[in-house]
Amino acid sequence: MTNRHFEDPFIKILPKIDIHGETSDTVSLLVKEFIRDEQFLGHLKVAIIHGWHSKILKNAVHTYLKTDKRVERYYIYNYNNGITIIELKNNVK
Repeated sequence: MTNRHFEDPFIKILPKIDIHGETSDTVSLLVKEFIRDEQFLGHLKVAIIHGWHSKILKNAVHTYLKTDKRVERYYIYNYNNGITIIELKNNVK
């Protein structure tokens, strides 16, 4: 019997960045540039994969997102608490 990993189709189609292995100091710059690039491409919903174990990266991401005026709202993905979904405002430059 093989162990098959379920791949969520919703997450598969979203633009995403995986920040595993990053430090909390570098997260804000990575997320800032990722949001800039994705908003420029017209994407209004993106995902940040930060992991769930230590919560250090999740907390750093959420701390940054509270200050970014391009973010409409963000939330932990219901089916994987190691992912934050971000909804971006439509026309903020």
